[in-house]
Amino acid sequence: MKTKKLCKNGHTFYKSSDCPVCPTCEKLKKEDVFSSLGAPARRALANAGIKTLKQLASYSENELLKLHGFGASSLPKVKELLTRLTNMKN
Repeated sequence: MKTKKLCKNGHTFYKSSDCPVCPTCEKLKKEDVFSSLGAPARRALANAGIKTLKQLASYSENELLKLHGFGASSLPKVKELLTRLTNMKN
């Protein structure tokens, strides 16, 4: 049985589980610079206040791996994003 829920941004959605993730908000998040990362890694970056590639570049791999939800499988994607940042500067 699905329960009607309301996210903090005012979106109404239905879920059959206790999962608080709003599908509309998740879709909007995928349009950001970190869209190639999985949802747990994106949330980990957001919770750490990392919103730009420049901010991301100031973190070491070990610091990123300490973030809850950020795993080793995300590192190659982060390296690719940072390579794009470097290429944009040149």
